[in-house]
Amino acid sequence: MPDPRYSELPLSAQTAYAELAERTRAFELDNALAGLSGSFHTLARKNRDYWYFSYRETGVERSRVIYVGPDNAQVRKLVEKFRNARNPKALTPQALAAINLGNAPMAPKHFRVIKRLAEYGLFRAGALLVGTHAFIAYGNLLGVRWHDATATLDIDLAHAGKNVSVALPADLEVDTHDALQSLEMGLLPIAELDGSIGSQYRNPADAELRVDFLTSKGRSRKPVKLPALNIALEPLKFMEFPLEGTTQACIFGRSGACTVNLPAPERYAVHKLVVYGERPVAQRTKATKDLLQVAALAAYFAETGQATTFNAAWRDLVSRGQGWRSRAKQGRDALFRLAPDAAIAALWKE
Repeated sequence: MPDPRYSELPLSAQTAYAELAERTRAFELDNALAGLSGSFHTLARKNRDYWYFSYRETGVERSRVIYVGPDNAQVRKLVEKFRNARNPKALTPQALAAINLGNAPMAPKHFRVIKRLAEYGLFRAGALLVGTHAFIAYGNLLGVRWHDATATLDIDLAHAGKNVSVALPADLEVDTHDALQSLEMGLLPIAELDGSIGSQYRNPADAELRVDFLTSKGRSRKPVKLPALNIALEPLKFMEFPLEGTTQACIFGRSGACTVNLPAPERYAVHKLVVYGERPVAQRTKATKDLLQVAALAAYFAETGQATTFNAAWRDLVSRGQGWRSRAKQGRDALFRLAPDAAIAALWKE
């Protein structure tokens, strides 16, 4: 019996997405590194290898580093083919083909914002797309169409900030503020009390357009300022968890495509549960969308034989202390009330 939370995309749609993702990453890598003299190398972070490209600019003493992606067959293939992968063609025809075959595009105005940030290098500098846009991207990445919980009004991005233990190292200067202003979409920064740029951008005339920049919480509750990216990040409790394991995906609209960093989908899902437990009781009714996303991802992992991967993320989360554990279990209990499936329940063994 098909799962009510998602359906598998046709093979033609999955193939179109895979081809678009590969073309997009090759195109971006070519444009980002064209004309630079440097070398690829890997670094280990949290027991996983990640690829970087190091180069030296004229007149600059120290090397700069661009994040390429997590170590996997696709990234190794891109690295191998880099010198010969000059592809000047636009990505729009491939993006339209992927959409027409059933893959889910981003809302046009949201895609414009995310793509512009990608063009300015924000994702190469280690930022991650989080929130519901990440959930939409997971559908295409996993080869499924979600049936619910994909409506969103804001764009959430996260960066490890000064937390070196979870950062994806990148030595890039990115003017994020300028990137948003260049769109001329009315996005204005909510200023801090000292007059500096805040961690949120809004369009006062458009409630469906908001951009939030997030990071993990340290000792201070004040926004974390990152001069190299020209933004401030709002610190949130438990945010380090989804930042510790990442993947990449291609997102697209009718005007093109770009590559973004995402939390690993299993870490995204179990993190939603601890966030649910952190919410005041009066606000938990607003969290149904988050629980539906967890249920959909959990069902996918359970039904595709990947329960071990999902369960490892859950055990990692609840092992981090009593505060994490109690909140996560509140979220899990709420999930069971919403989705009392035996297959999903089996994922939460400790």
